[in-house]
Amino acid sequence: MKTTASARTILVVGFILIAFNGLFLFGNGLFMLVAPMAWYNTVPGVTDTGSFNQHFIRDIGIIQMFLGAAFAIGMIQPAHRFNLWAAATSWLIAHAGFHLWEVAVGISSLSTIPRDFPAVTLPALIGVVLTAWAWRTSPRLASPDLVTGNSL
Repeated sequence: MKTTASARTILVVGFILIAFNGLFLFGNGLFMLVAPMAWYNTVPGVTDTGSFNQHFIRDIGIIQMFLGAAFAIGMIQPAHRFNLWAAATSWLIAHAGFHLWEVAVGISSLSTIPRDFPAVTLPALIGVVLTAWAWRTSPRLASPDLVTGNSL
């Protein structure tokens, strides 16, 4: 099978996006789990959101690790890619939406949007792009019976 330069570019960009979400989310979660106080004091803006709560940070760290794992597993398991990425992206969208809601109602200032963008909004946007791509390229779409639910 001959791969065009355009298709190769899409694959490389896709791999970079998957790797970013997988590694960033898993790594951030691991950092939260292993060193919650260091995470709390290191990540810009976190100290502005309330006092240190080791249990809460570790809870969210576990979630972040699962999200990262979902992107990584989806990369190597095409049959499960859409479901894994859609589930992970749903949480990421809700998380980013909550941050924007806090700005909208005056809990946080407008300056938090660019500060939070790399760690909150960007993974959600990447998740949306990857999930849309997974839907479009899903092996399930190869068979009309699978789309309509007629398995017999």
